[in-house]
Amino acid sequence: MKLLRRYLRLLPLSVALGAAFAGPVRAQSLLELYESARAYDATWQSAKAQYDANLFRAEQAKAGILPSANLSAGASRSNVENTVPAIDRGVTTHTATVSASQPLYRPANFATWQQGKRQVELAQAQLTSASQDLIIRVSQAYFDVLAAQDTLTFVQAQKTAVNEQLASAKRNFEVGTSTITDTREAQARYDLVIAQEIAAENDLRVKKLALDSLVGKPDVKPNPLVVPVNVPPPQPSDVNVWVQQGEENSPQVQQAKTAVEIAQLETEKAKAGHKPTLDLTASYNVTRYPNGNTTVPGATRSDAGTVGVSFNLPLFAGFATQNRIRETLSLEEKAQSDLEATRRAVAQAVRTAFFGVVSGQGQVKALEAAEASSQSALEANRLGYQVGVRINIDVLNSQSQLFQTKRDLAQARYNVLIGHLKLRQANGTLMPEDLARLNTLVVR
Repeated sequence: MKLLRRYLRLLPLSVALGAAFAGPVRAQSLLELYESARAYDATWQSAKAQYDANLFRAEQAKAGILPSANLSAGASRSNVENTVPAIDRGVTTHTATVSASQPLYRPANFATWQQGKRQVELAQAQLTSASQDLIIRVSQAYFDVLAAQDTLTFVQAQKTAVNEQLASAKRNFEVGTSTITDTREAQARYDLVIAQEIAAENDLRVKKLALDSLVGKPDVKPNPLVVPVNVPPPQPSDVNVWVQQGEENSPQVQQAKTAVEIAQLETEKAKAGHKPTLDLTASYNVTRYPNGNTTVPGATRSDAGTVGVSFNLPLFAGFATQNRIRETLSLEEKAQSDLEATRRAVAQAVRTAFFGVVSGQGQVKALEAAEASSQSALEANRLGYQVGVRINIDVLNSQSQLFQTKRDLAQARYNVLIGHLKLRQANGTLMPEDLARLNTLVVR
């Protein structure tokens, strides 16, 4: 519910961001698409329904410590024949009984109630995990579309550059300053780029369909990114701090801890098999004979009320209780082992995500430098080709290297952005607010 309240507070921010960046074809921010996915995604809806079911299941556990009441009623007709005294009559009997009981001491019921409370905590952790998973799925689909758009843009730009080089090679061949080899090399490279363009167009189409099906909207237009992307490094910069946060906040760790507590309470329930129970009971009975009975010829009525306590002490159950205790102790040990395994897995995932972000930012800087170098190399090869010290294939290779570097750089930037989100998912602190902050950092 805390997640829901935070999410609702972000609605005005998302609307403002969308309005600020709207164009002729209105693009949608990452936060807006997440909101749409929450209302449409079947996986999220399933998780939410399971969360509601778990809450109601937990409430059922409270019944064991609350009072219970029952009403029973009946009517019967009997025929009585006696010789001494001489009786031959039909007797009608009406009965009604109200009974109630209140547990006073039932250790097993109390442990079940405590388990119900832990089930609520478990359900909350499961819903939080599903929410974080949805954020990652939407973000991944969002950046996949942007990456596919960039790839298509770079391929089309390369096609234009190669086409210009092909035209230049043809002109030079016509005037006799170059060989047919230059023209054929340029034509081969142009045909290859055409094939790459077809593949890029199809990849963009598939990525858009995936995003549309996730958020439930047709023809989604993600907001493009500001270039260069200025994403700060992970804060704090100590990976051990992130690991510690994961120990405290990870939904997976919280679920494992809750499972241990539930297993411990199950052991308490098993031990209660040796303990007595005490209940407060009360009942009120009315018996009515409208035509009389065997001793009284006229209509009669009998009322009886009782109040008392019911005590029960188990003595022997064929060693079932002892073996049940041994079983629950083993399951408790298993839950402890599962918790330790989850802690180690979360710590490893946090470290992997943290160093992935750090490495990704280093790759972005290296590729930015490579892009500048590739641009300079292309310009130098073009000039060399014009003065005759370079051949056509040198220019074509430089063009391919430049546009490949541009594609790699764009993908590396998206990887850093999604890496930040995955780092917060790994340590359990990922929230919709992170998408809002991402919008303010990188979306125009």
